[in-house]
Amino acid sequence: MTDVLRRGRASLAFGFFAQGVAFALLVTRIPAIQDRYGVSDALLPVFLAAVPILAGVGSVVSERLVRRVRPSRLLRWSQPVVLLALLGVGAGDRVAVLAVALAVFGLAVGALDASMNMLGVSLQRAYGRSIMLGFHAAYSLGGILGASLAWAGAHWDLALWVSYLPVVVLLLPAALVGSRWYVDGGREGAEGAGAGEGTGAGEGTGGVGAGVGFKVLLPLCLVMTFAYIGDSTVSNWSAKYLQDVLGSSEQLATVPYNVYMVTTLVGRALGDFGVRRFGAVAVVRGGAVVAAGGFAVVASAPGAWVGMLGFTLLGLGLCVLVPQTFAAAGRLAAEKDGRPGASDAAVARLNVFNYVGFLIGSPLVGALGDAWSYRGAMLVPMVLVLVTVVYARSFEGQPDRYGGGHERPRTADVGRGSNGL
Repeated sequence: MTDVLRRGRASLAFGFFAQGVAFALLVTRIPAIQDRYGVSDALLPVFLAAVPILAGVGSVVSERLVRRVRPSRLLRWSQPVVLLALLGVGAGDRVAVLAVALAVFGLAVGALDASMNMLGVSLQRAYGRSIMLGFHAAYSLGGILGASLAWAGAHWDLALWVSYLPVVVLLLPAALVGSRWYVDGGREGAEGAGAGEGTGAGEGTGGVGAGVGFKVLLPLCLVMTFAYIGDSTVSNWSAKYLQDVLGSSEQLATVPYNVYMVTTLVGRALGDFGVRRFGAVAVVRGGAVVAAGGFAVVASAPGAWVGMLGFTLLGLGLCVLVPQTFAAAGRLAAEKDGRPGASDAAVARLNVFNYVGFLIGSPLVGALGDAWSYRGAMLVPMVLVLVTVVYARSFEGQPDRYGGGHERPRTADVGRGSNGL
């Protein structure tokens, strides 16, 4: 494996990490943002919904942009915009400023998420073995750090801009420097070109991804949506569920999401080894069953500690689904449409359903909890996650496994999707 690919992998992992920090700093300080700008409870959901909606728009636009520019360039410039928009959220003093900052943040996050996963998929194909979960583990690590920094800012009652400024000052130049080693493009990119030299994913591709229609990607789009419905259920309802349904203290109610984040990190850090040993289909099926079991434990828990066991299982199960879904989309696009950039277009389309699941999950559980019961509401994401088992064959590549004589020759076909997922 060339040094170019190793540097590309390390720099992309840092990009995932930085994005995890930035996103966690935003979502965990929503109460402080509401207080700073005087946003009413009635208006707050509008602001919160606007971010994923605009992120979806950014992802759609990214699909068009990568026909003309390399994904590495899109990532190189979208990440600083995300960080500066975060600082804008913390430094403004009028609702109009907040609206603009969140709009920019949402659009840039859509482009950032899409381009990061495009490069992750292309690097995985170049490596010839599963590495995609490792990138998402870096994102989870960044999320844990960002949430911890947000807790410290709230604990010491720091102004938002005071919490955000040091992070932006550290991460922005580091991300720009690291972007020099992003790798994308065709065979030339793997053999010695970085982001500034390789063949662009969209250069001369014409109708990139035209052979990969929505119908082909539909099973993966559903899996992505269901995974994020499960994830948003944990992030938005775990504390309320533990306190109101299972009778925990307010302090204990903050623990499940932290446990969920840590187990997500652990599962992703180890997940690539599982894919190499057992294959992507087995890992996805296992993750879906474990996640469904977690929801079942949460729904039937007699007390808070059993409920936390359920949220622990959820972290271990859900963590593998999203990275593997991106990888499978890239592999499927490469098989259906071998032109350069086909996998990039597929990843951008799939990324939209990240935000669809996020938008559906929290309101769905809330509505069911109010109309029925919160225990019963937990069974709905359980069933949706189990549907992933039905679609697990969509994650099968040629061959299905890595290692043990099954590994494909490491041809450096960077930019054409995942290998063996």
